[in-house]
Amino acid sequence: MTVDDEWLDRAFAALGDPVRRALIARLSRGEATVNELAEPFEITKQAISRHIQVLESAGLITRTRDGQRRPCHLDPAALEALTAWIDGYRLTAESRFRKLDALLDTLNAPESP
Repeated sequence: MTVDDEWLDRAFAALGDPVRRALIARLSRGEATVNELAEPFEITKQAISRHIQVLESAGLITRTRDGQRRPCHLDPAALEALTAWIDGYRLTAESRFRKLDALLDTLNAPESP
């Protein structure tokens, strides 16, 4: 999967909504239809469908056909790409903190007589 600024913008915008994050959390447990996804929410199925469309256009979920059913599925490659992008910055920050810790340890070390 190619990670570019446009895709990141769509993905993070999609994840910026609590309902869509809840849908992602539900789909992490397995596929579900719109009706199944709408069950715990006090919003219309049409609103849930719109949230699903946003997640789908962001590339975070996919939909398939199974007879009359159109289950939604989480796209693990998309979540891996987001995680890898975030991890790149996390690892850089951790490296800087380790260097700072080493410097502080050196400065706070007791002097040898």
